[in-house]
Amino acid sequence: MALQPTLRPFVLGNPAAPHTLDIFLDYVCPFSRKMTNNFNASVKPLIENGGKYDGKVKAIIRQQVQPWHGTSTYVHEVALAVARVSPEKFWEFHVALMNGQEDFFDIPSSNRTPTQTRVKLIELALPIVGEDKKEVLTDLLTHKTTPNGGTAVTDELKYTIKFSRQNSIHVSPTVLWDGLVANDISSSWGEKEWTAFLKSKVLI
Repeated sequence: MALQPTLRPFVLGNPAAPHTLDIFLDYVCPFSRKMTNNFNASVKPLIENGGKYDGKVKAIIRQQVQPWHGTSTYVHEVALAVARVSPEKFWEFHVALMNGQEDFFDIPSSNRTPTQTRVKLIELALPIVGEDKKEVLTDLLTHKTTPNGGTAVTDELKYTIKFSRQNSIHVSPTVLWDGLVANDISSSWGEKEWTAFLKSKVLI
């Protein structure tokens, strides 16, 4: 499926691979965290660095903003900012953000301002991307245009939201195989289930 060029860090595996897993995830969704960790252990090694399906299968991480969670916009913004300033560190930060998601759940974050939430997210990113990226990350996540103009990554956030809407994606996680929703794929899938699925789908 199509992908805006600025979101290239969201592709895992060879971008030219003929088969595609589109994985729609929300950073404050516990099932998305489970999907991420199982995928990281069971699938990512197979589609990169000479794995069995390297060059045959790629995965695209699709942001699935869930606005009933107050911080969902902010956590997705920081992932976009990290992808821009340190694309090679995107996946490492993606996993760290998923595993640190509880600090951004509704109740723990309820008394923070949006600016305070962004500061905490930047603090989460800095050990991964480096302290030298603090200024540029802060700049990307600061409102500085018109009073209602968003941040420097708002256009990319809009793209991800519009993409989900036009493809009728509603829940996280949702996984597509070659453009079609694969309802059988579960966040609980481990090595056994993923291995069987890929064996049945990748025939060449």
